[in-house]
Amino acid sequence: MAGFAYSAISIDGLETVGEIHAPDLEAAREQLRIRGLLAHTLRELPASGEQGMRTAFKKIKPRSMQVFSRQFATMIEAGLNIVAALVILEEQTDDAYLAEVIAELRADVEGGLLLSQAMARHPKVFDELYVSMVQAGEASGLLDNVLDRVADQIEKATKLKRRVKGAMVYPTVVFTFATLVLVAMLMFIVPIFAKIFTDLHGQLPLLTRGVLAASGVLRHQWYIVFPLAIGLIWGGLRYKKTEQGRQQWDRFKLRIPMKIGEVVLKVVMARLLRTLATLVAAGVDIIKALEISGSTAGNWVVEKAIADVRVKVQEGVPIAEPLTADPVFPPMVSQMVRIGEETGELEQMLSKIADFYEDEVDSAIANLTSIIEPIMMIGVGMMVGVIIIAMYLPMFKMMQLIGSQAP
Repeated sequence: MAGFAYSAISIDGLETVGEIHAPDLEAAREQLRIRGLLAHTLRELPASGEQGMRTAFKKIKPRSMQVFSRQFATMIEAGLNIVAALVILEEQTDDAYLAEVIAELRADVEGGLLLSQAMARHPKVFDELYVSMVQAGEASGLLDNVLDRVADQIEKATKLKRRVKGAMVYPTVVFTFATLVLVAMLMFIVPIFAKIFTDLHGQLPLLTRGVLAASGVLRHQWYIVFPLAIGLIWGGLRYKKTEQGRQQWDRFKLRIPMKIGEVVLKVVMARLLRTLATLVAAGVDIIKALEISGSTAGNWVVEKAIADVRVKVQEGVPIAEPLTADPVFPPMVSQMVRIGEETGELEQMLSKIADFYEDEVDSAIANLTSIIEPIMMIGVGMMVGVIIIAMYLPMFKMMQLIGSQAP
């Protein structure tokens, strides 16, 4: 279904502009007529790829999506139809881009699309999880309950993301500060000592010679060093976005020592299980739920494991069996899933495990921070200490050097 930009005259004689979606130009004109608008100009919008370029720098905050979902659920529960609810939401939202999207949703629904189909046309705003849950809500007639669950899911996912980002702030700041201190010492402080050592014509210790050599490279070939460092970082980030790079990076994250890998796994499990519980509660088919939750897990190793689980479930095997066989899943997950399957309360069990891992993430991040802080401080101290020691080692021979040059 194509998009069309229009300018039209209303019954009151007022000119209005906007966008509308329809199979073709004539269908778009008919939709405008149904709304009481006489088309003045009607132009087909660029294809989805080009349209994606138009919205490349537009982003909707999770908080706005949460409020949108919650208000939408309340209006549907109060008895409003979808179009009327979308009209009110379009007027109430403070996010200009979200208002544009809601207007397009309304136009699509008025044009005969289901709400889930209209949302699927905006993958940047409504991901596969959101669309699948709305689709399940439409099929079951419980759209208001599903939208409430979507709002809860967004809230919990945002909190989890905020915790992880908060834990990364301190190490990032310390590492950045340490790097700047190292560069400043090599470029501005070490050269002062280098001149003194050169004037004394003495044999310098190996450590001192190494630091002076590093300082010389940084000062005299900075136009090579800095672009090379930036290029390596940029290349690493680009490689990480490739399929092979992503696989290697995700494997590495789970193996990072000092319990960092364990924290990463707990974050992934919390996200995976929360998503799966939400989908199951919304009535999404278990195969589809496993597919979506796996794709949103955020780690390739777990995504592959869930894909294997999905294949086994399609063959008729209970979910708990492949979970038990795969070492990436902690024993608690498979045991709780088995209980949920046996008692018919899979959604409740998944929610309990998700709650458990979210609490574990909080505790693990707090413990990890208490470990990382002294290690980072020791690292910074050792880095600065090496340079200072390298500069002061020759000072122990300073008097000897001066004495050898005395008349």
